[in-house]
Amino acid sequence: MSAASRPTSKDVARAAGVSQAAVSLVLGGKWPGRVSAATAERVREAARALGYRPNLAARDLRTGRTRTALLVVPALTNEFFARVHAGAASVAAAHGFGVLLYPSPEGTGPATDPFASAPAALDGVLASSMAAQALSGIGAGALPLVMLDSDPATGPGTATVNLAIADGMRQAAGHLLGLGHRDLVHLAADVDSWTFEVRAAALAASVAAAPGARLRTRRCALGVAEAQAAVTALLTAPGERPTALVCDDDLLAAGACKAARRLGVRVPGELSVTGFDDLTLATAIEPELTTVTLPAEEFGARGMAALLTAVNGGTPADEELPVTLTVRGSTGPAPART
Repeated sequence: MSAASRPTSKDVARAAGVSQAAVSLVLGGKWPGRVSAATAERVREAARALGYRPNLAARDLRTGRTRTALLVVPALTNEFFARVHAGAASVAAAHGFGVLLYPSPEGTGPATDPFASAPAALDGVLASSMAAQALSGIGAGALPLVMLDSDPATGPGTATVNLAIADGMRQAAGHLLGLGHRDLVHLAADVDSWTFEVRAAALAASVAAAPGARLRTRRCALGVAEAQAAVTALLTAPGERPTALVCDDDLLAAGACKAARRLGVRVPGELSVTGFDDLTLATAIEPELTTVTLPAEEFGARGMAALLTAVNGGTPADEELPVTLTVRGSTGPAPART
């Protein structure tokens, strides 16, 4: 082999003392049960020493692969989904895959196929349930599909990877109820999505189980300004104010805190507020926000790992990742009422 030539699998086989077929099995990850672990390591070491890299383009022509996955999310401007993308892209890159990021138009509406033919241009799709309607327009039905934040019983995908959303809401409710709050309002995202239905059901069940507690619901669009308007109307309405707001999202919680501050309602002295997601925003406001922390990057990574399993002919299992409540300054004991 000349200094200028590119090493081949034949060179690797010669250096490792094995056949080219063994090299193909090892570097393709298909060696377990067919090649010994010692031989596999010898092949990998020979490949490293020679600087050998598989010719992916040639392999893809043979296999019909594009080594490209599509990630469908509601919006690029949402920090949570940016983190999901980072986790998914990291796992994809480690396996020689690229990720196309495709935001569903208008957040959750149908999308048009951005390709001449999605099945011809892609190997698989990873999609948020909040953007599920986009899938019908993309024409991805013939592709391996893994859903994020989707009902495992009815989801359209090969598998679902979820966050323990219900448990997160139970943790938030339990925290507030433990502080003595009995008059709570759910500031609910006005989005038709499974994940928000789960949050609402878990919160309602938690409050119903607490003696003397009541729960009201106010729905609004996912945005700071919309939440500020909704909470301003709530806090200025006749009758007793709630002592706690449970928000579906940190953006809603930020809007709620802004409304309270402008009305002179002390957080948490007169009103406790919780969020959901633990975005950067949660520690940028004052007081800092008590919120349910979601492992967004791990979420994306596990979703992509499941998709790659499906792409390679396996059957990925449904997964649920744990979440935690991060307690900060926006919650405190319920104020005394006379």
